[in-house]
Amino acid sequence: MIVGLVVLLLLCPCLGLAGWAAWRIADADNDTTPAPSATAPVVPPGLPSDAPSPVLPSPDEEEEFAKGDCVVNDGTEADAELRKVPCGPNTYQVLLRIPATTDGDRCQTLAPQATANYVHDNSIDLFDYVLCLKKR
Repeated sequence: MIVGLVVLLLLCPCLGLAGWAAWRIADADNDTTPAPSATAPVVPPGLPSDAPSPVLPSPDEEEEFAKGDCVVNDGTEADAELRKVPCGPNTYQVLLRIPATTDGDRCQTLAPQATANYVHDNSIDLFDYVLCLKKR
């Protein structure tokens, strides 16, 4: 009876891990369509200013955006390039950062006051995120 209990205790974590892996694979199969970046509201390009632009970081130095940060889009609606800036008029404030997803529609329920969203789709799903943004 003790041997059976030990075997059961060893199998439970393995079965749980296998079930989780199967669930992630099934979930990944459902997300095979690309993120709807053209249909989701995105941040429009920032307005030009008289102030000189700071030196932009290299693509290897990815910025981390957190709740409360303000950003402007130096790119286009189709290919947004967000940059942190001091909060002020014509900026977007990050209301919520949703990790490990590319579902921009989640902003409608999790941050209903958001007026736009930004979807970051990384080749590694764990590093995907959505920013729920509000125009200031």
